[in-house]
Amino acid sequence: MSERPSVILSGFADEAANQKTAEQQFVAFAALGLQYYSLRFIDAGNGIKNVMQLNKQEITKIRHLEDEYGLNVASIGSPIGKVKLLDVDDGSKNRFVPFKKYLADDVKRGCELAHAFETKLIRGFSFYHPRGTDAAAHLPQVIDQLGRIAEACHRSDLTFGLEVEANLVGQNGDLMAEIHRQVDHPALVTIFDAANIVTQGFSSDQVFQQYLTMKKSLGWMHIKDYRHSEPAQRLGHVNEDALKHFVPADIGDSGHETILRDFRDTIPVIERKLKRRGIPGVFLDLEPHVKGGGQFGGFSGPDGMGIALRGLCRVLDYVDIGYHLRDIEDLRAVRGF
Repeated sequence: MSERPSVILSGFADEAANQKTAEQQFVAFAALGLQYYSLRFIDAGNGIKNVMQLNKQEITKIRHLEDEYGLNVASIGSPIGKVKLLDVDDGSKNRFVPFKKYLADDVKRGCELAHAFETKLIRGFSFYHPRGTDAAAHLPQVIDQLGRIAEACHRSDLTFGLEVEANLVGQNGDLMAEIHRQVDHPALVTIFDAANIVTQGFSSDQVFQQYLTMKKSLGWMHIKDYRHSEPAQRLGHVNEDALKHFVPADIGDSGHETILRDFRDTIPVIERKLKRRGIPGVFLDLEPHVKGGGQFGGFSGPDGMGIALRGLCRVLDYVDIGYHLRDIEDLRAVRGF
């Protein structure tokens, strides 16, 4: 009998902390039994900062606290790629940065942070095309820019994960698959997020088809779901700050049971590819937003993160995907008992 495929459970730890302090984040994740977290917003003593703004002293403090609580960084939850593709006024508040400067500053900084926190993964995005224009029309520029980002990550022995999300050029599975196909770089993988599809008005059957389209390009998944309060309608621009109905993976409209049952057989293939790049395995990264979400983050609280984790574990148990939560042997290893 073949070994059951397994994933590594992680999550955006800032979602579990009421004030986003490092101690709150790590206490919550340790108590939940998680050993990995993705780093996005954190207060290391000088106020809440995005990971990209952390200074050397804050990095050192966070690393010491990681050791104290037995945690490792799964990915740098950077906002790389959440800037305008073109310098045009489209009514949005998104900023524009000339790409040459963006590559030299933001992308370089993301790579430095990944090394500082000893992770091989950086999460990023596919740029905002001018609101009201066709996303597909901007593929050539996005493919060029993401290819250069992937190469920068590759030269630093890192992997760039491109998250599917509304309002960006890579807003659905078809566009993400095409970006991945044309960039054609070993340092670029995609990140499936079912809620980011369903909030655009896709049905559960359509969400599954979008997953299938992205399947060959996947590196890991973000786990959150959404339940529409009334029949879903396909949307153009999505007002992310108005989304109020995020739910755990076992009760949403996305159909995580169907998605993860299919994903089960793909895990060993993805795992082999990732391990060749120094990545420990296939992450399922909780980003539940169960108390609210927006353009650059979300919030669940320690209680909401616990509910979301248990919901995911119920689905994984049902579809026979393995995972690990801390046990007494882990405790003894951390504390040297």
